[in-house]
Amino acid sequence: MLRPMLAIALGLALAAPATSQTVGVNAAIRNKVLTKPVSAPQLRPAVLKARVGLGEQVVTAASSMLQIVLLDRSNFTVGANASVTIDKFVYDPSRSASAVGASVARGAFRFMSSKAVHNMPGQSAVRTPVAAIGVRGTVFEGVVGPDAVRIALGEAAAASVSGADADSATLVVLRGPAATATTPGGAIDVTANGRTVTVDRPGLAIFVPGPGKDAVGPFPISDKGLLALHDLLRTTPDTRGQPQAFDIEVNPIVDLTIEAFNPQAD
Repeated sequence: MLRPMLAIALGLALAAPATSQTVGVNAAIRNKVLTKPVSAPQLRPAVLKARVGLGEQVVTAASSMLQIVLLDRSNFTVGANASVTIDKFVYDPSRSASAVGASVARGAFRFMSSKAVHNMPGQSAVRTPVAAIGVRGTVFEGVVGPDAVRIALGEAAAASVSGADADSATLVVLRGPAATATTPGGAIDVTANGRTVTVDRPGLAIFVPGPGKDAVGPFPISDKGLLALHDLLRTTPDTRGQPQAFDIEVNPIVDLTIEAFNPQAD
């Protein structure tokens, strides 16, 4: 028979929830954002500078946003009306190489990859219900659900699409960086219905109307379409209807989070 104290200790150990791998921190929160770590029984309000664990679910309301800075210095923004899970994160600081994976069930998102993602090519991807987006060192935005249908059908190249599924339709836009004489540009590979389309010019979009449907595009997205997508991802209330510039090597909130608050510390 186990001694009483040993039995209690074993019981507590068995009952304690397993902690998941830390992948980053909550760097910015706007309005209503809920998160659910794998060990938590239910969703709870997101906390600024709290650690983000592998498999943690993020759910946002309308006009809401969560910006996550990952340990490799990549930046994942969860925009309005979203449900997102970071389900893969491999990082080797000694080689400055990383691979990131996320699943987006609905809503808007933006992924800004770090230099470390460049050093592990072909290993990072964002998945939606109807598409897999392979990342090759870049910034891209997307939206899943009714907002994807609304924005895409406002574009000349996709206006004639019929039968779009309001639950799973996916719109993805490459934002950059552009290629230069000395450096290659970023790119994404969008796979839908068994076919892969490469997007390697900023400003081009892909629209996947639903399950079992081929991707439409790539096509140049209009300023109106970009602004509509930006409004789902804006970080401050006063930027509605304004364009936003991106630099893949500049992340102004990293030093205030990753370096000032070390998520790897016990």
